[in-house]
Amino acid sequence: MKDCTDYIQNLCSYVDGEADDSICREIEKHLRDCPECRVMVDTLKKTVVLCKEGEEKHISIELRARLESILEKKWKERFGNEADEQTPPDSEEAVPDVEDSDSGDEK
Repeated sequence: MKDCTDYIQNLCSYVDGEADDSICREIEKHLRDCPECRVMVDTLKKTVVLCKEGEEKHISIELRARLESILEKKWKERFGNEADEQTPPDSEEAVPDVEDSDSGDEK
């Protein structure tokens, strides 16, 4: 019998509508009986909507450097010794370009 961890790797594909029909049926059957996974799927769906609707914010150079440092640390924690062999996500895509702004709007 499968447990929640068996479904997690396919939830993003399911939410994005990219999972094949057999996987969708398995996930939907599991969701009927698992309130925790229903919450997870609902949260993923809401996150996707928020990301699509969100507006781009410009951040300071200092905050950008701090975020890149945190991402690099997390990447190395996750992949350990393999971190040198793998390419971390392109930080240029992960964090919007910094533009000088007189508004002082840093988020």
